[in-house]
Amino acid sequence: MAAESTPLALPVLPLDDEVVLPGMVVPLDLSDSEVRAAVEAAQAAARDEPGKPRVLLVPRVDGTYAGTGVLGTVEQVGRLADGDPGALIRGRGRVRIGAGTTGPGAALWVEGTRIDESVPEPLPGHVSDLVKEYKALATAWLRKRGAWQVVDRVQAIDDVSALADNSGYSPFLTTDQKVALLETTDPVARLKLATQQLRDHLAEQDVAETIAKDVQEGVDKQQREFLLRRQLEAVRKELRELNGDQEGEESDDYRARVEAADLPEKVREAALKEVDKLERSSDQSPEGSWIRTWLDTVLEMPWNERTEDAYDIQGAQAVLDAEHAGLQDVKERITEYLAVRKRRSDRGLGVVGGRRGGAVLALVGPPGVGKTSLGESVAHAMGRKFVRVALGGVRDEAEIRGHRRTYVGALPGRIVRAIKEAGSMNPVVLLDEIDKVGSDFRGDPAAALLEVLDPAQNHTFRDHYLEVELDLSDVVFLATANVLEAIPEALLDRMELVRLDGYTEDEKIVIARDHLLPRQLERAGLKADEVTIEEGALRKLAGEYTREAGVRTLERSVARLLRKVAARHELGEQELPFTVTEGDLRDLIGRPHHVPESAQEPAERRTAVPGVATGLAVTGAGGDVLYVEASLADPETGAAGLTLTGQLGDVMKESAQIALSFLRSRGAELELPVADLKDRGVHIHFPAGAVPKDGPSAGITMTTALASLLSGRLVRTDVAMTGEVSLTGRVLPIGGVKQKLLAAHRAGVTTVIIPKRNEPDLDDVPAEVLEKLDVHAVTDVRQVLELALSPATNGAAPEVPVASVGASPRL
Repeated sequence: MAAESTPLALPVLPLDDEVVLPGMVVPLDLSDSEVRAAVEAAQAAARDEPGKPRVLLVPRVDGTYAGTGVLGTVEQVGRLADGDPGALIRGRGRVRIGAGTTGPGAALWVEGTRIDESVPEPLPGHVSDLVKEYKALATAWLRKRGAWQVVDRVQAIDDVSALADNSGYSPFLTTDQKVALLETTDPVARLKLATQQLRDHLAEQDVAETIAKDVQEGVDKQQREFLLRRQLEAVRKELRELNGDQEGEESDDYRARVEAADLPEKVREAALKEVDKLERSSDQSPEGSWIRTWLDTVLEMPWNERTEDAYDIQGAQAVLDAEHAGLQDVKERITEYLAVRKRRSDRGLGVVGGRRGGAVLALVGPPGVGKTSLGESVAHAMGRKFVRVALGGVRDEAEIRGHRRTYVGALPGRIVRAIKEAGSMNPVVLLDEIDKVGSDFRGDPAAALLEVLDPAQNHTFRDHYLEVELDLSDVVFLATANVLEAIPEALLDRMELVRLDGYTEDEKIVIARDHLLPRQLERAGLKADEVTIEEGALRKLAGEYTREAGVRTLERSVARLLRKVAARHELGEQELPFTVTEGDLRDLIGRPHHVPESAQEPAERRTAVPGVATGLAVTGAGGDVLYVEASLADPETGAAGLTLTGQLGDVMKESAQIALSFLRSRGAELELPVADLKDRGVHIHFPAGAVPKDGPSAGITMTTALASLLSGRLVRTDVAMTGEVSLTGRVLPIGGVKQKLLAAHRAGVTTVIIPKRNEPDLDDVPAEVLEKLDVHAVTDVRQVLELALSPATNGAAPEVPVASVGASPRL
């Protein structure tokens, strides 16, 4: 530790924002009154004492004196380099400042105590390491500055205190850092502090040098690349001039391409603004690549390209009839659209209020009825380009409206890409599986489609990527869906709904004969004269091997049949040509999968026991037959109440409660033992329990099943029914009559009961289906029971006749 010695009386020489450490030699300007006063006072005191004049060098920071000063000796008084009077002063050692005292001259005199800063010899190991580290750091710093002559002087210093005070010459130290060194009296601690300060400065210097180097390298690279690009452009220009070729220059010049392109006025203005940005941006800027990609997209869009519609109405009708059997509603709608377009064109009404005569149709129906293939046929009939946009599983709104250009890898939406792919502004765009669109944290694509499919808005559609108006009013949009309820109501309101409810058996045979069979013959490598399928075989395939609203499974069955014939021929088991008859089907593709209920033995039928009724339902795959089973629990083992099974929805559960309540209240009028309903548990089950079921249309079916269970009368095998029931026994209207009647026809049912208020819906049912069905329109449950239940075998009253409406095909 440093020790203090005898007090000294010294004149104070203040140093404003400067610090002198022991061992330093500094020149001071005597033109400063305080400096001159201190030097003169020291000279006056030295006349009476041997040795050089002595002063006390004290730092003064913001008017405040430090508590420790440096004893300095005036080595020489003379002139400085600029000619002003000055004094050369050497720092000798630290002095702790005490109280003020008196002395000659005008200077301030204080008492001070000399601080002993000696370090015992030999130096401890850690101090020696510290000395080596400081010298190494100081040497590195001095070499960077080119001060080679100072390196030897620093290396020659062995005293710890003198080595630490040598850092006072460092120009990078602040006044506060130097004051800290001055006031640290322990030499070892002072050397640690000086080492840390030097280490921090070198680290900062390394970082600054690295940054400067990187910046310089980047600037050099940019300058080199700029120079090389200029040279390359000059070489290309000379080559073009030499060869007389100006096409390459125009392809690289976006401004020339934009001005030469046939763009709408607002699009041209937006493109030229982007070209201005591109010219101002550097080649290395990422914004430049974004602008080039955007300009390429805009220039590739068919802004003024349109195909001329084929106004041959009879020809369009012939194309639709040749490519699709049935589907009269859609064909009529397309024919109407073309007829109106022709009349508007003849009268000069092609564009009214900025809008053109596009169309938005929603084709809703079960799978396999030809919704997707119909879009291509419509485009063929109209003479337009066709493009398909698959929306199944799309959950990102940007897929419809595009990404913002600020995102990496931004792309326009699927609508813009469809127009670009079609190459015209009036294609037929098929929005496939619009009911399969989902939504999550990335937005709701169905909401983004509201503007696209609104005829009042889509002439100014804005894609987030393009950010210019795109006219979609001349596009024919065909949206396909399987389930109408899955389409948002606001979106459905913007589309014209066309239902495709499925094919009749006769239509399936025509489709199989004229479309499916030729296509599958080609895929199987067979010629038309090598394999022939009789109409009876096709009818059995459609009626007993498949049971669907569409024809996909039928086509797979035909393909399987032809593959079997081809394989047997290659194996030498079958000779060609070969005619497939109805009797050959079982040998070729196995037994039928769907046998009509009426064709089974009486004991094998589903309604062979009381309590089972046949209902009709509509699913995503079209209409279907639904069976309802009811049973009563043993009064001794089962609790009273209603049990429902079969994965039923809330509406269907309420219908079961209504049916049970009606029979409990009106069962006596129907001569039913309603006492059993009070004392015994009632269980109603809908088979196919894995399939969710809901809706009110099974109300009369459940009522009939319970009435059959209570009366012991069987439900007729050939009867199926649909309708909602009320608490008073009224039969209320339901939906999906056409699909349900088609399903009944496919299942072999001959008698169908529907609500009276659904009679107008029979106009949509094909005539050939109505001819084979006995349709009864009823208003009350009593009529349903009289029609559906078999006659009692115990002498019960005869059935009350109910008016039948099934004889006429146009009810």
